[in-house]
Amino acid sequence: MRITTTRFGRIDVDAADVIRFPSGLPGLEDCREWALLADAGNDALGWLQSTTRGEVAVAVVSPRRFVPEYQVRIPRSELTPLAIADMRQAQVVVVVGQNGTNLTLNLKAPIVINLEARTGRQVVASGDLPLQYELGVARPPLKQSA
Repeated sequence: MRITTTRFGRIDVDAADVIRFPSGLPGLEDCREWALLADAGNDALGWLQSTTRGEVAVAVVSPRRFVPEYQVRIPRSELTPLAIADMRQAQVVVVVGQNGTNLTLNLKAPIVINLEARTGRQVVASGDLPLQYELGVARPPLKQSA
C-alpha cells in the first residue's frame, strides 16, 4: 500500500507490516492502522505513522535504550485484547514528547505491540513511573515497585 505523508513523503508499506490498534491511540482513536518506520537519521528513533491520516506520525523509542533499569508492569487485563501469551512476542515502545527544550519519554503509558498478530495498544503501567521522563537530566534511578 502507498501512503502519502507530510513527514516522509510517499512511502510504500507492505500490508503484512501494518499494525492494527483496535481502539486507536488516546486522542487518535480514529487512527487504527499504523506502520512502524525507522528514522533515517537516528537509529534510536522510530515513527508510528498512521496509514489513514498522512499528517499523523508519533515518535517512539525503545525505553531501555535510554532508561536501562526500566521495567514495565502491566495488568493482565490491559494485555488481554492483544492476546499475548508470552512477553517475548511483544515489543514495548514509548512515546517521545517535548517539554520546553527537553525531550521526554512517557514511561507511564507504553505502547505494547504483539509482533506475531500485528496488533498494538497503549496501556497504563502499574507503579510509580513518570509521564514525562526528561532525557539528558541527571536523576536517581527509577524506584523498584513491588
